[in-house]
Amino acid sequence: MPWNKHDYPPSMKNLEPRVREKAVDIANALLREGYEEGRAIAIATAQAEEWNDNHPAARESPSNQ
Repeated sequence: MPWNKHDYPPSMKNLEPRVREKAVDIANALLREGYEEGRAIAIATAQAEEWNDNHPAARESPSNQ
């Protein structure tokens, strides 16, 4: 079952919106590749959180320092 930003697994409800959207994208891709739903959710959540850690939403510009 493909998910979207309004319909996603309950385990993703406490994720920040940007992390949840990334997790949904990853989980949908994993499902298309044949992963089981539970495994796809777990992998997608972990990868989305790692992605968020490595890609901050806003960085301070040099003029703000």
